[in-house]
Amino acid sequence: MSQDTSGAGPRHDEILTAIGRGIVSGEQATGSVITLDGICTQYEVSRTVAREVIRVLESMGLVASRRRVGITIQPRTRWSVFDPRLIRWRLDGAERTDFLLTLSELRRGFEPVAAALAAERADEHQCRILAAAVSDMAVHGRSVDLEAYLLADKVFHRTLLEASGNEMFRALAEVVHEVLAGRTHHGMMPDRPNPEAIALHDDVARAIRLGDPVAAEAAMRAIIVEAAAAVTHPDP
Repeated sequence: MSQDTSGAGPRHDEILTAIGRGIVSGEQATGSVITLDGICTQYEVSRTVAREVIRVLESMGLVASRRRVGITIQPRTRWSVFDPRLIRWRLDGAERTDFLLTLSELRRGFEPVAAALAAERADEHQCRILAAAVSDMAVHGRSVDLEAYLLADKVFHRTLLEASGNEMFRALAEVVHEVLAGRTHHGMMPDRPNPEAIALHDDVARAIRLGDPVAAEAAMRAIIVEAAAAVTHPDP
């Protein structure tokens, strides 16, 4: 088989995901060493591709390259835990339920505050997007189109974080997206989206439109609590 000589593309992504998942799952133990030659042999790719994969893994804190030591798997304390790819790989693993609860705790720390800020700062266009996203969620919830529902849910949360006017909150949109996608793609959503959850999104959108930060914060907190409950107590 001919070797892939490009530094990016589907093959690169495939190898990155395979090695990344192996590290996250513990298949590659902390402190163990991998080599470029080993990657080239196992995946039948060039050293250029292997180096690029390692470069990305280094940027995520999963490995460290040291002269005369090699490429060493790093402990969890070194990981760039907010990297969306790392979140996705962790949600692919056996500990996804516990990890989703960890992410729910994170969301409780910033999304309700972002909703309160959005009630003070959102413009008319953002309010319209939030309302339209809720409408789409209701439509796709009734038709049980979970992928379309997921898309509308992502739009809602991204817009809310943008409307907060806080660049740090806005930067966490991809983290929230991976949480929402992980629940959907791993069967941790109800078979039919919960009408109560949709109503809570509507409450948030309305409170933001009316400039009511207290109500917006309370409704956003209730959304996260409902989502965490759905993970720990899924429909039978």
